[in-house]
Amino acid sequence: MTIEEAQKTVDTWIQTTGVRYFNELTNMAMLTEEVGEVARIIARQYGEQSFKESDKDKVLADELADVLFVVICLANQTGVNLTEALAKNLAKKTQRDATRHQQNEKLRQPDKRPKPGLPEKPLL
Repeated sequence: MTIEEAQKTVDTWIQTTGVRYFNELTNMAMLTEEVGEVARIIARQYGEQSFKESDKDKVLADELADVLFVVICLANQTGVNLTEALAKNLAKKTQRDATRHQQNEKLRQPDKRPKPGLPEKPLL
């Protein structure tokens, strides 16, 4: 699914199932809540906190999808084309950081963490 398709799919879902968009302030509060849920999982799965019984059924992918859903809602209701916005943002970062990260001594240390990667097959 492309970003454009995701924006259209979320809009259709909102119009048919969700009735209407929550206002921007409500969605901003919901985004904060969802990011907190992602942080909770990261702190327990990759950090030093242990899982509480109530956290054991939480799945990082699902919580990240919740964050993405609310971001898409905010983009839709404020008229932001996320495909264009992401392209412009990556261009900005590429120009601004063209040599910055290459010269960062902290990044030259061996990374002992597992290598992140994209899912082997599309999720949808």
